[in-house]
Amino acid sequence: MIRTSTPLLEEIRRKVEAGERLSAEDGRLLYRPDVPLGEVGELANQVRERKNGNAGYYNINTHLNPTNVCVYRCVFCAFRADLREAKGYAMGEEQILARGREAVEAGSTEMHIVGGLHHQMPYEWYVDIIRTLHAAYPELHLKAWTPVELHWFARLAKKPVQAVLEEMIDAGLGSLPGGGAEIFHPEVRDQICEHKADAGQWFEIHRTAHRLGLRSNATMLYGHIENAFHRVDHLVRLRELQDETGGLQTFIPLAFHPDNTGLDHITKASSLVDLRTMAISRLMLDNVPHIKAYWIMLGLGTAQIALSYGADDIDGTVRHELIYHDAGAETPEMLSVEDIRRLISEAGREPVERDTLYRRVERDGTSWRAGEPVAVEA
Repeated sequence: MIRTSTPLLEEIRRKVEAGERLSAEDGRLLYRPDVPLGEVGELANQVRERKNGNAGYYNINTHLNPTNVCVYRCVFCAFRADLREAKGYAMGEEQILARGREAVEAGSTEMHIVGGLHHQMPYEWYVDIIRTLHAAYPELHLKAWTPVELHWFARLAKKPVQAVLEEMIDAGLGSLPGGGAEIFHPEVRDQICEHKADAGQWFEIHRTAHRLGLRSNATMLYGHIENAFHRVDHLVRLRELQDETGGLQTFIPLAFHPDNTGLDHITKASSLVDLRTMAISRLMLDNVPHIKAYWIMLGLGTAQIALSYGADDIDGTVRHELIYHDAGAETPEMLSVEDIRRLISEAGREPVERDTLYRRVERDGTSWRAGEPVAVEA
């Protein structure tokens, strides 16, 4: 085992090696520039390998953004459009089914569904997206709707969120993505997305989903107007939710892309900030099984390095991703299975295909099945 040498890290190193929980103060210390990044990464890698060994997880997935028309005007968003804007769209049933067919033919196990809040579309339109896809392609896991969207659906339907979730589950919803979290602290959230679901509503919707048996992910959008205090506060709040429900399976730190947003004067966070945030996320979220290095936002090289800085997952093939490419992401629009396995292998990890619920995927020609859940330390 490599031993860190910085005196500042002695107590944190002791806690990590003993499997003890880090405090918010510890998290803020790890963000200090005088704490060497390599040593933070080495500690995160200890936790990563303790939990997930040498596996580098990936999946074959497709994105579906049914509309970009949105009632909200979040200052960080480059994806949204007004109703009469030339780039605005709403997909019809044929387009949605065609996307599902393409996903299945490509071997996808998951469709990731999020989009704008189109104020002229009824609640039933959103339910029917899930119902239609599930009826036509039942083998496709539908990971859909952030708490921001579900909160909007409840307003449209004039129903409690639990009733909305129950209807979505009945239609074929499989799990929740982690979006809409942004930064929880009101000092930041009120400036970048003041009108949409707040942190309390985000947590209550995930809490309700977990109570109904759904698993979910969580995210954090960093590199804009927040600072280390807000990031660590965000992680501690997620850790408390996981202590309560145990329903979170993956955390994804999302690097903010400022191009084409209301914050385009901000310089994008460096790869060093990306790696430090990845490592601190792994160290602070001791009860969340997986940390994902989302290659779309990080870039391929940084995502590879992140597999030694706490991350055990690199996401997937990601067909048809629009939201972050609209914000200036210069990564490819998708990767082949061969490419993603090569990236993981080059990073010294074992490529392991998994489904949305982290079961190993076993393939036989054109068919596949989910095997046993991957072993993860509690």
